[in-house]
Amino acid sequence: MQAALPMYFPPREAVEAFWAALAGLLRTDAACAGYDIPAALRWPEDVHAQWLESDLLLSQACGYPFVTMLKGRVQLVGTFAYEAVGAQGIYCRSQLICRADDVRQTLAEFAGSTVAFNDTISQSGYNALRALVATTTTQRPFFDKALHTGSHYRSIEAVRTGQADMASIDPVSWAHWQRSNPSLGTQLRVFEQTQPYPGLPLITALETPPAVLQALRKGLHTLAHDAAYAALRKPLLISGFEVTDRSHYQMCVTMQEQALLHGVRDL
Repeated sequence: MQAALPMYFPPREAVEAFWAALAGLLRTDAACAGYDIPAALRWPEDVHAQWLESDLLLSQACGYPFVTMLKGRVQLVGTFAYEAVGAQGIYCRSQLICRADDVRQTLAEFAGSTVAFNDTISQSGYNALRALVATTTTQRPFFDKALHTGSHYRSIEAVRTGQADMASIDPVSWAHWQRSNPSLGTQLRVFEQTQPYPGLPLITALETPPAVLQALRKGLHTLAHDAAYAALRKPLLISGFEVTDRSHYQMCVTMQEQALLHGVRDL
């Protein structure tokens, strides 16, 4: 079996410590007897391929691909809550960032500018922003140029260095970037945020037995809520865990439909 928690980038040792604690809980759960619980996380270069591995015990996906390309192909374990500006419970609002010296205050004022985005299948960096553009202005296309960066951190850097004027960043990635780059934080600011959507879905393979799925949920709830694990949660900004279902993520589809209805297919 394999596991990964690849979607945010706090200190890697903090992620590994969190997994070590979860793996320990799983190994002592009778439901997991006979299963080879991995001792260490994998850090796949291609997370999209890993999401569909038949021996996937646990990984993080993104809400938009979860309800599109992964529909019916994985099982939903649940969703973490995070302690970050723009996060409330399991829900998030992408933070729209620009350079601190940029005088524009609203999304509408960025018409004709350059936007940086991590991926076209990203809920936080693309789908949520596209829906907001659709309801903010009738200008088509809205942006003059869209720069595909491959990651939220590269999008942030593209804005900071002037390659792009703005980007839509999930609040947890934004909080981790600010923590990791205190000397650079004053160069950027948040000027607006998107509508809320559920945070990253934790997934497991379709082949994962129901009893193991329940053990995963129990272990994640323990780690996310028990005071004994507070020190493990703190560097990851995790403040809770909820068992969710596909209906929670339907709003990702609604945002897509909203954008298409208003004639916004691409950023």
